[in-house]
Amino acid sequence: MERRFRVGIVGLSAKRGWATTAHVPALRALSDYFELVGVANTSLTSAESLQRVWPATRIRERAALIASPDIDVVIVTVKVSHHREVVTAALQNRKSVYCEWPLGNGLTEALELARLANDKKVLAVVGNSGDRFALRCNSLRKMVADGYVGEVLSSDLHRCGVYLGR
Repeated sequence: MERRFRVGIVGLSAKRGWATTAHVPALRALSDYFELVGVANTSLTSAESLQRVWPATRIRERAALIASPDIDVVIVTVKVSHHREVVTAALQNRKSVYCEWPLGNGLTEALELARLANDKKVLAVVGNSGDRFALRCNSLRKMVADGYVGEVLSSDLHRCGVYLGR
């Protein structure tokens, strides 16, 4: 491959979170194609706490990361209430965007961001890492549909993982 895509993550935590447990390992596994070159959080102080965990990655203010000419793709893993601001800034700077689901806070916001991506002719992808696509959930769904467990009258779902706290 001639050149790797240079990635910046907005919303990477030093301790936990989806970006830490899923995106960074995926980027490392696909290092022939992607290079994590910058991270930002909602505040510079928060981002600076990442330096001891991700020492080779440049820590930046969010606006500086998004506007940086050495970033090709912005991964957005902040809370949904910040998606519109971050995704809009990335698209305005003509960066490709990978935004964790949902794209916006409601249909109106999501459509606005999708139109902006289309208008700017920038690739924007919404990641849905939800359990409805997980093998274990599909297996359970099939068992219920096939009648294996009998008639389901109610259910509870208990799960654990570092991503639940965000």
